[in-house]
Amino acid sequence: MALVPSPQWLSAGDNAWQLAAATFVGLQSVPGLTVLYGGIVKKKWAINSAFMSIYAFASVLVVWVLFDYNMAFGPQWFPFLGAPSLGTGAAFTTAQAIVPEAASGMPPMAFPMATLMYFQFVFAAITVIILGGSVLGRMNFTAWMIFCPVWITLVYTVGAFSLWGGGWLASMGVADFSGGYVIHLAAGTSGFVAAALVGPRLQQDRDHFPPNSLLVTLVGAGILWLGWNGFNGGDPYFANADAGAAVLNTNTATAVALLVWTLMDKMAYGKPSVIGAVNGMIAGLVAITPAAGYVDGWGAIIIGVAAGIIPWASMNKLQKTKLMMKVDDTLSVFSTHGVAGLTGGLLVGILANPNMLLYIGTDKEAPGVNVTGWLHGNVGQLLLQAEGAAFIIVYNVIATYIILKVISLIVPLRMDEATLKVGDDAVHGETAYAIGTEGE
Repeated sequence: MALVPSPQWLSAGDNAWQLAAATFVGLQSVPGLTVLYGGIVKKKWAINSAFMSIYAFASVLVVWVLFDYNMAFGPQWFPFLGAPSLGTGAAFTTAQAIVPEAASGMPPMAFPMATLMYFQFVFAAITVIILGGSVLGRMNFTAWMIFCPVWITLVYTVGAFSLWGGGWLASMGVADFSGGYVIHLAAGTSGFVAAALVGPRLQQDRDHFPPNSLLVTLVGAGILWLGWNGFNGGDPYFANADAGAAVLNTNTATAVALLVWTLMDKMAYGKPSVIGAVNGMIAGLVAITPAAGYVDGWGAIIIGVAAGIIPWASMNKLQKTKLMMKVDDTLSVFSTHGVAGLTGGLLVGILANPNMLLYIGTDKEAPGVNVTGWLHGNVGQLLLQAEGAAFIIVYNVIATYIILKVISLIVPLRMDEATLKVGDDAVHGETAYAIGTEGE
């Protein structure tokens, strides 16, 4: 009897890249955002902020395996949602991966369902962790524990199925290469709603919130930047030419956005700020995400410039207005993810180059799968991108509002004043730094 390691449909190279890409994306959350959050907040909130990230990662995986994966990528139940079902069986996880409602638009996948499930899980997990950046420094941890699995189940799956699972937005032709809408616009919108409903930090925390460790913050930021190679490089689902282009475009746009944001800070405040550079880096990563495999190098540079200017203006001008200041969005997720994701998503409609082939066609008539923007003669794509964004924004506002209102009937959304004054020690019985506390 001869043994073979895997079925004929499996490509070792594609499977290895998807698993590696998924691991890179997982690293963005744990430890990436975990230490970025832990370092960028005031000392008394370092443990709580980091723990929110780790908890979210774990809680999302459990519901993802049980029913959420099929709600996002399984057979259609509604035009905007797949049918919930278990993703645990041996036959299911080792079978050839397929997204049934989107399969006609791509070649057959060359890795097992388990690889696809894990790859898509790390995207889901980071979405709720990004959203958490809006409510750092005051959200009741018990409310967060309930919120994470519920939000992923009722909100994230709808955007994911609509755009990536072959749902109604995908069938209209709305393009989101790797999550500008599904992840970042959703997190920015829902995070802002959550910040409004949870309420603000203590006034003294809002007035004086120095990062407890900028170097730790930079470690998190660096893991985020390089982890993004898996984020955008993994989304063709094949280790193909477009995956390479997506990685290059991602890094180009990010570098440009960081430089432009730094220049904006220098012109506005006289000093280049390293936190500003981190925000510029994140805005660049986010803005290129919906476009990474659809634009050429010039497109990536233009998106980088836009990401250095538009989210900067949103964070430094719009979010400083009296009206916007009523909502305490701790890390300005509204600007760095919401506005940046919307900017990149709309720019797909302008800059997408039809020569950037996601998959190559074998027929003379059909070159393959691509997206064509306004610059290349298709004004309709910009309108589609705007419609897709509108749906994500409206659905996230309504659904997140309802979820948090219901949770508030069970537990308070915000910690009490006494806990807010103390921070980590009161919430977890732990502090980030033991220096100076021995023998007390």
